[in-house]
Amino acid sequence: MGWIEENMKSTHIRQIVSQAISLGMVISSALIIWKGLICITGSESPVVVVLSGSMEPGFKRGDILFLYMNKDPIRARQIVVFNDGRDVPIVHRVIEVHEQRDNKEADILTKGDANLYDDRMLYTSSNRWLQQKYIMGRAVGFLPYVGWLTIIMTDKPIIKYILLGALGLLVITSKE
Repeated sequence: MGWIEENMKSTHIRQIVSQAISLGMVISSALIIWKGLICITGSESPVVVVLSGSMEPGFKRGDILFLYMNKDPIRARQIVVFNDGRDVPIVHRVIEVHEQRDNKEADILTKGDANLYDDRMLYTSSNRWLQQKYIMGRAVGFLPYVGWLTIIMTDKPIIKYILLGALGLLVITSKE
């Protein structure tokens, strides 16, 4: 009987190690894909979720935006995502650009499509214009409503913990 118990114990340990390795591979794959997207798009955050209604009717709360950033100058009417030191990036449209000839930098003024006024009061710097270095990317595509899961998990953290617990339980109890 000792040999059978030892063999079952060894098999059980192998299953646990195998599941841990599988979980590690899934997490590693997600991180590799994310870093690959950062390299391909040139944006520090290639995918963002619209968190407010300031860009309606074009983009609604919960839409996912795909960003791309390159060396081309920012132009008026482009939709950009910027973060000048806030906790969350802001998605707004460029309404005016002032290019500086000497250093090829640009001062940018943005506004949400649904807002009455421009964003001069939103910028955290003492300037009334947004510097180009704060632009995270230009919106090049979107998926409507797909980001609601992120919004729900942010607004109600208990749902996030329930989902993570359920996924963890699924990994632990799955028999490959």
